[in-house]
Amino acid sequence: MTAVIDEDRLSDTFAALANTTRRAILARLAEGEATVNELAEPFALTLPAVSKHIKVLERAGLVVRGQRAQYRPCAIDAGPLADVSTWAERYRPVWEARFDRMDDYLARLRRPGRGQTDD
Repeated sequence: MTAVIDEDRLSDTFAALANTTRRAILARLAEGEATVNELAEPFALTLPAVSKHIKVLERAGLVVRGQRAQYRPCAIDAGPLADVSTWAERYRPVWEARFDRMDDYLARLRRPGRGQTDD
């Protein structure tokens, strides 16, 4: 049974993941929640610039912000990543077939006598 994927949400997810800074922010959040200041530390960016990246991730559903008094930690929401995984899984037969053909080709190259001429 094929899973139904919201194409607009998938497009938003891919757009958010297209940026290296946002992927790095998600990688950090995969380790646990963090504040905007903590997320900004490794980047040579202003806090407003990092906040904009976080907002893009929030709109794509990849990041959620908590509320504990004045502390608003960011956390990852892996739901949209599951959609990406489901989408990519559709293409598994294609890349596996290509790997199988590559394995066959490499095996032919390794055969004794390959590339030698009879002079």
